[in-house]
Amino acid sequence: MTAGKLIVFEGIDGMGKSSQLQLLAAALRQRGLPVVITREPTDGPHGLVIRDILKNRVRYRPQQELAAFIADRRQHVEEFLAPQLAAGNHVLCDRYYLSTIAYQGAMGVDPREIIAAHSFAPPPDLALLLEAEPGVGLSRIHERGDTPNDFERLNYLEKVREVFNTLSFPFIRRIDASQRAETVHRQIVEATLPLFGEPRP
Repeated sequence: MTAGKLIVFEGIDGMGKSSQLQLLAAALRQRGLPVVITREPTDGPHGLVIRDILKNRVRYRPQQELAAFIADRRQHVEEFLAPQLAAGNHVLCDRYYLSTIAYQGAMGVDPREIIAAHSFAPPPDLALLLEAEPGVGLSRIHERGDTPNDFERLNYLEKVREVFNTLSFPFIRRIDASQRAETVHRQIVEATLPLFGEPRP
């Protein structure tokens, strides 16, 4: 058993995961809880390979992509997640292995194969799965001035969402991300506080 809690933010692109992670981190710190934040892909050597994949996806096969994500996650677990959790810090992670299941699963890789390959990864205490129609996410990406990458095409995101919809792990909490940011944050806080023995606000 680890002393710290692992809370991960999942969902298709444009759901506001990064912003909501920062809001939750602030809310937990205000309650005096030790919180660290991180993300995947990481900035490590395997994460750099993944960022190259994002730019040159046609050069890579699905299994190569999967191998890069798993290698990055394995290093992340060994060098950051496990030590932080063991030290009693609560980790908020922007994406984890549910994203790999959904995104690589949408490319035709068997989700069961992906799950089996993650026996080394500690399951999250809570996975906040932010949900909305893919078109909502793409509109937000354009509104913030970003150019969608190869992982952010409408037909592909629809397939990714379909895979997310099939996932039924007990640690998943689905959040309607089509609502106002303040409403989404409130629902996230309500879903998170019971992990720390606090009543829902």
